[in-house]
Amino acid sequence: MLKSYGYAAYNPQTPLRSFNFERRDPTAQDIVIEILYCGVCHSDIHQARNEWKSSSYPMVPGHEIIGRVSATGTEVSNFKIGDPVGVGCMVDSCGVCGDCQEHQEQFCHAAVFTYNSPDKHTGKITYGGYSNQIVVDQRFVLHISENLDLAAVAPLLCAGITTYSPLRHWNIKAGDKVGIVGLGGLGHMGVKFAHAFGAHTVLFTTSTHKVEDALRLGADEVVISKNIDEMQKHAQSFNFILDTVAAQHDLDQYLSLLKRDGILCLVGVPDYPHPTPSVANLIFKRRSLVGSLIGGIQETQEMLDFCATHNIVADIELIDIEKINHAYERMLKSDVKYRFVIDMASLTA
Repeated sequence: MLKSYGYAAYNPQTPLRSFNFERRDPTAQDIVIEILYCGVCHSDIHQARNEWKSSSYPMVPGHEIIGRVSATGTEVSNFKIGDPVGVGCMVDSCGVCGDCQEHQEQFCHAAVFTYNSPDKHTGKITYGGYSNQIVVDQRFVLHISENLDLAAVAPLLCAGITTYSPLRHWNIKAGDKVGIVGLGGLGHMGVKFAHAFGAHTVLFTTSTHKVEDALRLGADEVVISKNIDEMQKHAQSFNFILDTVAAQHDLDQYLSLLKRDGILCLVGVPDYPHPTPSVANLIFKRRSLVGSLIGGIQETQEMLDFCATHNIVADIELIDIEKINHAYERMLKSDVKYRFVIDMASLTA
């Protein structure tokens, strides 16, 4: 077993603190990764505080991992020691079901998530990236370009693929009109990707102070969604709207902005259900209300390669590990532009 250390939640109420633990011994197909950076996702807060009622403790959060290969198993052929690599939300799956065969491992019935998930090798709960190292099957390790800021790449492993996947799946292209609802960790990546795909990109926000930043990130227009007149100007004009907001809100106001056959895609998971949208709003323009998770490993690598080609990374604030509890509180106040990333050089045993 590999002696490891990191930060963990010991229960839902107390702050995260130092934790010493063991990683499983690597197999012939495994890669040992020295973790350099780990992004902080809002789902880390949900899990650490047991807001989804499925948490096991002690818990080491973190599924936006960037590091370097420190050791490889004898059957590893596509990675070598020193390579920059990434690990996202998953570290294993069954490999044989229809979803896995179609490179959609995120939907596998036996997907093993990077933390708070049963490890099929040991039966114990997986530990995530708020730590010094991790052991991962080579099939779930991603190549990272040296040409990008490695710290700013970390959020691409969740926020990036969460927004890239639906835009790619529904074939967003130049000439399409695309809306992005919300300018947070997910929304700011949605704006960057929609712009890079050549779409006319419109950011919807309730905050007037976000207008300038949205335009800097690549939005062609910004609409204050509380302004009925501004919203009405865009009625029946969008091909696709990506809704990243994880709070309960009215979906009908966005459905009405879609043209015939337009799509409203949800990627934010609210604590309480959205009000039920009008069926007529769907039927009379053949609109679709859909959802999307993350992407499979193949698509995640495609996204990372796309980012390397187009020089796309997340806007981040780099923090030391001892600031993680303060970072959680700031995230709950939306006080970050737009993703915290932990510098693991600050982590000590």
